[in-house]
Amino acid sequence: MLMKPRYTGNENPGQIPYTPNAPNPLQPPNDPNMPQTAPGPGVPGTTKRIVGQSKGTLENIKEMGTPTIPETIKSNIHCVTIVGQIEGHIMLPSQNKTTKYEHIIPQLVGIEQDDNVEGVLLVLNTVGGDVEAGLAIAEVVATMTKPTVTLVLGGGHSIGVPIAVSGRYSFIAPTASMTIHPIRLNGLVIGVPQTYDYLDKMQDRVIRFVTEHSKVTEEKFRELMFKTGELARDIGTVVIGKDAVESGLIDEVGGIGQAMCKLKQLIEEQKGKERCFLQ
Repeated sequence: MLMKPRYTGNENPGQIPYTPNAPNPLQPPNDPNMPQTAPGPGVPGTTKRIVGQSKGTLENIKEMGTPTIPETIKSNIHCVTIVGQIEGHIMLPSQNKTTKYEHIIPQLVGIEQDDNVEGVLLVLNTVGGDVEAGLAIAEVVATMTKPTVTLVLGGGHSIGVPIAVSGRYSFIAPTASMTIHPIRLNGLVIGVPQTYDYLDKMQDRVIRFVTEHSKVTEEKFRELMFKTGELARDIGTVVIGKDAVESGLIDEVGGIGQAMCKLKQLIEEQKGKERCFLQ
């Protein structure tokens, strides 16, 4: 009678001694904290580590176009951007890049109340928009007690002009432009004398604000506003960089560096006045 061979402590002839619960040296432990791995080529069961960009880096590249983003540092200067079209009482289409005045005004009010913020830098690249919304933003900036500097990059057109001159000091980039034209109305216009009187009053509000917060005279501003021949099928004037300074609209031609230096200078001057007042 043939008897079955008996293995003592070894049920696998290829491994001596055999231990059923021993870990496989070719298979790493199943640790949920370990990074996911993929099988290596050639040898079944072997693994190799996937080396590449971290998740945060990939998100930065996808959203910001750069692998690294400068860390946010605590600063005494707050930057407010006025970009695209200034949205007022009517909601614009979703494809339009807009700046909502109901977002900007509470932000400026919060800055005015925050003791940690000592200065405000307004960066403009806007095509204009709602007249009353633009004037509301300009009035808030002009009445702030903290130093404010405005910088026009790209363009500060239409109702963006009053916002550009609302700060204590204004800059414009050498290649930036500003379009100055009369107020226009979109939609149905009632052809009665009261409608034209209302347009004149709105026009006077814009002219008065700009002339009070810049060096341009009312005669010069009206000349730029109602000039014919420069804009095709329209009236108005486009001033670029140095022309805006020569006309008295903007204080100086410069960029972000000059604007920051001027704002820091205004902050130090205000601190000096406060110290003199306390003494």
